[in-house]
Amino acid sequence: MTLTTLPASIGPFALPNRVMLAPMAGVTDRPFRQLCRRLGAGWVVGEMVTSDPSLWHTRKSQLRMDHRGEPDPRVVQIAGGDAEMLAQAARLNADLGAQIIDINMGCPAKKVCNKAAGSALLRDEALVAEILDAVVAAVDIPVTLKIRTGWCAESNNALRIARLAESAGIQSLAIHGRHRQQRYTGQAEYDTIAEIKSHLAIPVIANGDITSPEKAAEVLAYTGADAVMVGRAAQGNPWIFQQISHYLQHGERMALPSLAERHQVLHGHVEALHEFYGTTMGVRIARKHVGWYLSDDQRFTPPQQRALKQQFNALASPETQFDWINDAMAPGAASRLLAKGSHAA
Repeated sequence: MTLTTLPASIGPFALPNRVMLAPMAGVTDRPFRQLCRRLGAGWVVGEMVTSDPSLWHTRKSQLRMDHRGEPDPRVVQIAGGDAEMLAQAARLNADLGAQIIDINMGCPAKKVCNKAAGSALLRDEALVAEILDAVVAAVDIPVTLKIRTGWCAESNNALRIARLAESAGIQSLAIHGRHRQQRYTGQAEYDTIAEIKSHLAIPVIANGDITSPEKAAEVLAYTGADAVMVGRAAQGNPWIFQQISHYLQHGERMALPSLAERHQVLHGHVEALHEFYGTTMGVRIARKHVGWYLSDDQRFTPPQQRALKQQFNALASPETQFDWINDAMAPGAASRLLAKGSHAA
């Protein structure tokens, strides 16, 4: 059986498939979003942006708000704990070209929750309602919401939050199947997502531990969700989106990318990082992405992956990074690179 039904449109935007890229701070920058869209993500969400405009002058915020050259829809996620400030952030981002505003009520990070933002908001349902009403009223573009199942195992209030969201005019709801205190440990649960889907008319997106095409199909069938949202499983494997879509359509796995394709995608991704961030920052940020690609590269054993990551992390210029990538993505790379020892010239 295949799962090819498209989810409902979100505002004026119809999803081309049922697979989304989750917003991840420090990961889903413009180069990664563009790559994931090209490799099959039907929907991508930018990194979380603070709702405090006084902080938008920082380089980090400026880069997070850069959506130049991206295909529609441009989705900007905002985070904060003050309703009027969030409403103002939504208006300003809409003026800057955002086509959808996503409100973050799911981030478990301490520095976010300590400011009564992210998933900390789930403890205050009255404030949630105030925020949702204010942001929806502030803009003429669709507003969506991302949540967790609750603050802790004893306070699973996601269904009440979901009903508040639908009543306020939120146009889709993404749910991570963990409560805040789990952070990213343990296993996601999907009963809460299934229950919410059975009560809501707006699109519901299932998030949490979507790590393979089979798991995506299983979660869609179990929850009845309109789409799945992939987060950490896309790190080092941006092909997962087309792999999931293919599996949902045909009921079988598509062929894995060839070594030549992996080489082309990795080289292009690192090149885009250098261009987007500049040489110094681009070289540094490329290290974590290449580390993720190596973790997903089945040609190497885990000890070899660790040794190769150490080699790459020692490289300090774009030229040496590209030389290393060209070497690593050629046949026989393990014996050749590991025989050299450090490649940090």
